[in-house]
Amino acid sequence: MYEVVSGPLVWVSFVVFFLGSFYRLASMLWMAKKDKVVYPYLSVKYSLRSLLHWVTPFGSRNMRQQPGMTILTFAFHICLIITPLFLMPHIILIQQAWKISWWALSKSVADAMTLIVIIACVIFFIRRVTNPTVNFVTFFSDYVLLAIAFLPFFTGFLAYHHLLPYKAISLIHILCGEIMLMAIPFTRLSHMLFFVFTRGYMGSEFGAVRNAKDW
Repeated sequence: MYEVVSGPLVWVSFVVFFLGSFYRLASMLWMAKKDKVVYPYLSVKYSLRSLLHWVTPFGSRNMRQQPGMTILTFAFHICLIITPLFLMPHIILIQQAWKISWWALSKSVADAMTLIVIIACVIFFIRRVTNPTVNFVTFFSDYVLLAIAFLPFFTGFLAYHHLLPYKAISLIHILCGEIMLMAIPFTRLSHMLFFVFTRGYMGSEFGAVRNAKDW
C-alpha cells in the first residue's frame, strides 16, 4: 500500500491537478468569451489596482475591522502555499524524481509555519461552529474542505517528529496530500486558480464602469 501511495498515486495526483486546473481555467476563459461582456470590461490598470490592494494586509475596511482574523488569514494562506514548496523532504523527493532542487526552509521555520496552518484550521473550525453569522453560511462541504487543508499538515507534523508509528502516519500523510492536490481544481479550493481573474474582473467593473473602489 505504501509503495502504491508513494509511487503511482503521486503521479496520478499531479496529472489530475494539472489537467484539472487546465480544464477549469480553459472553461472559464471560454465562458467569459461567450459572455460578450467580460473581456471588454477588463482593464489592466484597475485589475492591478484591485489585485495589489487585496493582497495588502489591512487594505480593505473589513480587514481593518477584524485585525486578528486578517493576520491569521494572511499567515494561513502564506504558510499553506510556502511550506510544502520549500520543505526539505519534499524537495528531496522532487530531486529524486525530476533531478531539480531549490532552497529549503530551516527545520524550525518549517515547524513554525506548519503549526500556524494547524492552529489556523482549528480556529477557523471553532469560528464556523460558534459564530452565528459564519455558521449560517457554512455547509458540510466547508468542513470537508477544512479537513482537506488541515490533515496533510497535521499528519506531516506527526510523521516528521515520529509522534505515531512512522510508516502508517507517513502513508496517511502522503494520501492526504494527494487528495488535497486532486481536490484543488474541482472544489472551492480552486479559488487559488481563479483569484487573479475574479479580482481582476471585479476591479475592472468597479473602477472602469462604476468609477468606484471595490473595497
